[in-house]
Amino acid sequence: MLFRVDPASAVPLGDQIAACVRRSVAEGAVVPGERLPAARVLADSLGVNVHTVLRGYQRLREEGLIELRRGRGAVVTAGVPPHRARLLERVREVAADARELGLTEEELLELVRSALRTP
Repeated sequence: MLFRVDPASAVPLGDQIAACVRRSVAEGAVVPGERLPAARVLADSLGVNVHTVLRGYQRLREEGLIELRRGRGAVVTAGVPPHRARLLERVREVAADARELGLTEEELLELVRSALRTP
């Protein structure tokens, strides 16, 4: 799996790390049960703080894409369909676009509700 971060980007580094994993799951490059790099190793290779990597991993855990286990590290959750990872990535992009446009949470949710009602 290839991790890339852009320190000049407005997207927080932890979010960029999480996006790399989501993309890899969506593309099938990472399979359920596969271990992600240890936070310290990944932090060293990217030149970021270990807490930055842990924030990205925590976000993935909250999304249900990985499990964090003492002694085992970060492991891709079994049974996570690749399309869920792809959808999560797209939702994050839409949310970022909405913030850029100055939409409120309720305005964005109404747009999504409207899209869901339209066949």
